[in-house]
Amino acid sequence: MAGVITASEPSRIAPFTGLSPRCFARLVTVVRRKAAEDSRRGRSWGLPLADRVLLVAAYWRTNLTVRQLGPLFGVSKAAAARIIDHLGPRLALQPRKRFAKDTVLIVDGTLVPTRDHSVAEQSKNYRYSTNHQAVIDADTRLVVVVGRPLPGNRNDCRAWTESGVKDAVGKTLAIADGGSPGRPLLKGEEEDKAQRRKVRAGVEHTFSRMKNYKILRDCRQHGGGLHHAVQAIARMHNLALAA
Repeated sequence: MAGVITASEPSRIAPFTGLSPRCFARLVTVVRRKAAEDSRRGRSWGLPLADRVLLVAAYWRTNLTVRQLGPLFGVSKAAAARIIDHLGPRLALQPRKRFAKDTVLIVDGTLVPTRDHSVAEQSKNYRYSTNHQAVIDADTRLVVVVGRPLPGNRNDCRAWTESGVKDAVGKTLAIADGGSPGRPLLKGEEEDKAQRRKVRAGVEHTFSRMKNYKILRDCRQHGGGLHHAVQAIARMHNLALAA
Protein backbone atom coordinates (compact mmCIF):
# COMPACT_ATOMS: atom_id res chain seq x y z
CA MET A 1 0.00 0.00 0.00
CA ALA A 2 1.46 3.35 -1.03
CA GLY A 3 1.65 6.11 1.56
CA VAL A 4 0.56 9.68 1.10
CA ILE A 5 3.50 11.18 3.01
CA THR A 6 7.07 10.77 1.81
CA ALA A 7 10.37 12.55 2.36
CA SER A 8 10.87 12.66 -1.41
CA GLU A 9 8.37 15.54 -1.44
CA PRO A 10 10.12 18.49 0.31
CA SER A 11 6.79 20.21 0.98
CA ARG A 12 5.92 17.42 3.43
CA ILE A 13 9.01 17.87 5.59
CA ALA A 14 8.49 21.19 7.40
CA PRO A 15 4.85 20.61 8.51
CA PHE A 16 5.64 17.17 9.92
CA THR A 17 9.08 17.78 11.42
CA GLY A 18 9.44 21.51 12.11
CA LEU A 19 12.69 21.39 10.09
CA SER A 20 13.70 22.76 6.72
CA PRO A 21 14.55 20.13 4.08
CA ARG A 22 18.24 20.97 4.55
CA CYS A 23 18.11 20.43 8.33
CA PHE A 24 16.09 17.26 7.83
CA ALA A 25 18.75 15.93 5.48
CA ARG A 26 21.37 16.53 8.19
CA LEU A 27 19.20 14.62 10.66
CA VAL A 28 18.93 11.67 8.26
CA THR A 29 22.71 11.74 7.82
CA VAL A 30 23.21 11.43 11.58
CA VAL A 31 20.91 8.40 11.69
CA ARG A 32 22.56 6.84 8.64
CA ARG A 33 25.97 7.04 10.31
CA LYS A 34 24.64 5.38 13.44
CA ALA A 35 22.90 2.71 11.37
CA ALA A 36 26.20 1.95 9.66
CA GLU A 37 27.71 1.25 13.08
CA ASP A 38 24.92 -1.18 13.96
CA SER A 39 24.73 -4.65 12.51
CA ARG A 40 21.01 -5.29 12.12
CA ARG A 41 19.81 -8.75 11.18
CA GLY A 42 16.48 -9.81 9.78
CA ARG A 43 14.29 -8.42 7.04
CA SER A 44 15.06 -5.05 5.53
CA TRP A 45 12.70 -2.16 6.23
CA GLY A 46 9.85 -1.54 3.84
CA LEU A 47 10.41 2.23 3.93
CA PRO A 48 13.58 4.12 2.96
CA LEU A 49 15.54 5.60 5.86
CA ALA A 50 14.43 9.17 5.14
CA ASP A 51 10.77 8.12 5.23
CA ARG A 52 11.30 6.26 8.50
CA VAL A 53 12.90 9.32 10.08
CA LEU A 54 10.02 11.42 8.77
CA LEU A 55 7.51 8.99 10.29
CA VAL A 56 9.13 9.21 13.73
CA ALA A 57 9.37 13.01 13.59
CA ALA A 58 5.75 13.22 12.45
CA TYR A 59 4.72 11.01 15.37
CA TRP A 60 6.35 13.40 17.84
CA ARG A 61 5.20 16.52 16.01
CA THR A 62 1.52 15.58 15.62
CA ASN A 63 1.03 13.03 18.43
CA LEU A 64 -1.08 10.91 16.09
CA THR A 65 -1.48 7.29 17.16
CA VAL A 66 0.43 4.60 15.26
CA ARG A 67 -2.93 3.34 14.01
CA GLN A 68 -3.46 6.74 12.35
CA LEU A 69 0.15 7.24 11.29
CA GLY A 70 0.72 3.87 9.60
CA PRO A 71 -1.68 4.38 6.65
CA LEU A 72 -0.23 7.85 6.01
CA PHE A 73 3.14 6.20 5.29
CA GLY A 74 1.77 3.04 3.69
CA VAL A 75 2.76 0.68 6.53
CA SER A 76 0.91 -1.29 9.17
CA LYS A 77 0.34 -0.15 12.74
CA ALA A 78 2.88 -2.73 13.95
CA ALA A 79 5.50 -1.60 11.45
CA ALA A 80 5.04 2.05 12.47
CA ALA A 81 5.51 1.08 16.13
CA ARG A 82 8.68 -0.88 15.32
CA ILE A 83 10.10 2.05 13.36
CA ILE A 84 9.48 4.43 16.29
CA ASP A 85 11.05 2.03 18.79
CA HIS A 86 14.06 1.42 16.54
CA LEU A 87 14.86 4.98 15.49
CA GLY A 88 13.86 6.87 18.64
CA PRO A 89 17.12 6.11 20.51
CA ARG A 90 19.19 6.82 17.38
CA LEU A 91 17.74 10.31 17.05
CA ALA A 92 18.40 11.17 20.69
CA LEU A 93 20.72 14.06 21.52
CA GLN A 94 24.04 13.02 23.00
CA PRO A 95 25.05 15.18 26.00
CA ARG A 96 27.97 17.52 25.50
CA LYS A 97 30.95 16.26 27.48
CA ARG A 98 33.34 19.20 27.25
CA PHE A 99 32.76 22.89 27.92
CA ALA A 100 34.98 25.90 27.41
CA LYS A 101 36.16 27.63 30.57
CA ASP A 102 33.99 30.70 29.99
CA THR A 103 30.82 28.73 29.15
CA VAL A 104 27.68 29.74 31.04
CA LEU A 105 24.82 27.25 31.16
CA ILE A 106 21.16 27.74 32.01
CA VAL A 107 19.20 24.92 33.64
CA ASP A 108 15.49 24.54 34.27
CA GLY A 109 12.82 21.88 34.39
CA THR A 110 9.53 21.38 32.60
CA LEU A 111 6.59 19.05 33.13
CA VAL A 112 5.45 16.60 30.45
CA PRO A 113 2.02 14.99 30.99
CA THR A 114 2.28 11.26 30.33
CA ARG A 115 0.03 8.20 30.32
CA ASP A 116 2.75 6.01 31.85
CA HIS A 117 1.96 6.35 35.55
CA SER A 118 4.87 4.09 36.49
CA VAL A 119 7.25 7.02 35.94
CA ALA A 120 4.87 9.91 36.63
CA GLU A 121 3.17 11.54 39.60
CA GLN A 122 0.48 14.16 39.98
CA SER A 123 2.11 17.55 39.90
CA LYS A 124 1.27 21.24 40.05
CA ASN A 125 -0.45 21.03 36.65
CA TYR A 126 -2.91 18.55 38.28
CA ARG A 127 -1.95 15.81 35.80
CA TYR A 128 0.31 12.80 35.95
CA SER A 129 3.56 14.25 34.63
CA THR A 130 7.29 13.76 34.52
CA ASN A 131 9.90 16.39 35.36
CA HIS A 132 12.55 16.92 32.67
CA GLN A 133 15.66 18.95 33.38
CA ALA A 134 17.32 20.59 30.38
CA VAL A 135 20.52 22.60 30.14
CA ILE A 136 21.21 25.12 27.38
CA ASP A 137 24.27 27.13 26.44
CA ALA A 138 23.53 30.73 27.43
CA ASP A 139 25.44 32.04 24.40
CA THR A 140 24.15 29.79 21.59
CA ARG A 141 20.82 28.74 23.19
CA LEU A 142 21.53 25.17 22.08
CA VAL A 143 20.45 22.31 24.34
CA VAL A 144 23.56 20.55 25.67
CA VAL A 145 22.13 18.09 28.23
CA VAL A 146 18.73 16.53 28.89
CA GLY A 147 18.26 14.75 32.21
CA ARG A 148 16.46 11.49 32.89
CA PRO A 149 12.70 11.88 33.45
CA LEU A 150 11.61 11.97 37.08
CA PRO A 151 8.14 11.97 38.69
CA GLY A 152 6.45 15.34 38.28
CA ASN A 153 6.24 15.97 42.03
CA ARG A 154 10.04 16.32 42.28
CA ASN A 155 11.10 19.91 42.76
CA ASP A 156 13.79 21.27 40.48
CA CYS A 157 16.45 21.39 43.20
CA ARG A 158 16.11 17.65 43.79
CA ALA A 159 15.68 16.86 40.09
CA TRP A 160 18.91 18.74 39.29
CA THR A 161 20.83 16.01 41.12
CA GLU A 162 18.69 12.93 40.55
CA SER A 163 18.24 13.41 36.80
CA GLY A 164 22.00 13.21 36.19
CA VAL A 165 22.23 16.80 34.92
CA LYS A 166 24.47 17.96 37.76
CA ASP A 167 27.04 15.24 37.05
CA ALA A 168 26.86 15.90 33.30
CA VAL A 169 27.79 19.60 33.55
CA GLY A 170 30.39 19.09 36.25
CA LYS A 171 31.92 22.34 37.51
CA THR A 172 30.72 24.46 34.57
CA LEU A 173 28.86 27.57 35.72
CA ALA A 174 25.11 26.89 35.58
CA ILE A 175 22.42 29.47 36.29
CA ALA A 176 19.32 28.01 37.89
CA ASP A 177 16.23 29.53 39.51
CA GLY A 178 18.16 31.38 42.17
CA GLY A 179 15.37 33.33 43.84
CA SER A 180 15.24 33.34 47.64
CA PRO A 181 11.60 33.78 48.67
CA GLY A 182 11.08 35.62 51.91
CA ARG A 183 14.48 37.34 52.04
CA PRO A 184 14.59 41.05 51.12
CA LEU A 185 16.97 41.89 48.31
CA LEU A 186 20.16 43.60 49.39
CA LYS A 187 21.46 46.76 47.77
CA GLY A 188 22.56 46.07 44.21
CA GLU A 189 20.82 42.66 44.01
CA GLU A 190 17.69 43.99 42.30
CA GLU A 191 19.55 44.72 39.08
CA ASP A 192 21.49 41.45 39.28
CA LYS A 193 18.33 39.41 39.77
CA ALA A 194 16.63 41.17 36.83
CA GLN A 195 19.61 40.34 34.63
CA ARG A 196 19.51 36.70 35.74
CA ARG A 197 15.81 36.52 34.87
CA LYS A 198 16.54 37.94 31.44
CA VAL A 199 19.28 35.37 30.82
CA ARG A 200 17.20 32.47 32.15
CA ALA A 201 14.31 33.39 29.88
CA GLY A 202 16.28 31.63 27.16
CA VAL A 203 15.54 28.19 28.56
CA GLU A 204 11.83 29.02 28.85
CA HIS A 205 11.82 29.99 25.17
CA THR A 206 13.55 26.68 24.39
CA PHE A 207 10.87 24.68 26.23
CA SER A 208 8.19 26.64 24.41
CA ARG A 209 9.66 25.77 21.01
CA MET A 210 10.20 22.14 21.96
CA LYS A 211 6.57 21.83 23.00
CA ASN A 212 5.51 22.58 19.46
CA TYR A 213 6.02 18.82 19.25
CA LYS A 214 2.68 17.75 20.65
CA ILE A 215 3.98 14.55 22.21
CA LEU A 216 5.39 16.77 24.98
CA ARG A 217 1.86 17.91 25.80
CA ASP A 218 0.34 14.44 26.22
CA CYS A 219 2.79 11.56 25.86
CA ARG A 220 1.58 7.99 25.27
CA GLN A 221 5.08 6.49 25.22
CA HIS A 222 6.10 4.00 27.89
CA GLY A 223 9.46 3.08 29.35
CA GLY A 224 12.40 4.83 27.71
CA GLY A 225 10.30 6.13 24.82
CA LEU A 226 9.53 9.43 26.52
CA HIS A 227 13.17 10.09 27.38
CA HIS A 228 14.26 9.37 23.81
CA ALA A 229 11.52 11.63 22.47
CA VAL A 230 12.62 14.58 24.63
CA GLN A 231 16.26 14.04 23.67
CA ALA A 232 15.48 13.77 19.97
CA ILE A 233 13.26 16.85 20.01
CA ALA A 234 16.16 18.70 21.67
CA ARG A 235 18.39 17.57 18.78
CA MET A 236 15.86 18.82 16.20
CA HIS A 237 15.55 22.12 18.10
CA ASN A 238 19.34 22.49 17.88
CA LEU A 239 19.36 21.75 14.15
CA ALA A 240 16.66 24.32 13.48
CA LEU A 241 18.32 26.95 15.67
CA ALA A 242 21.79 26.43 14.21
CA ALA A 243 20.41 26.84 10.71
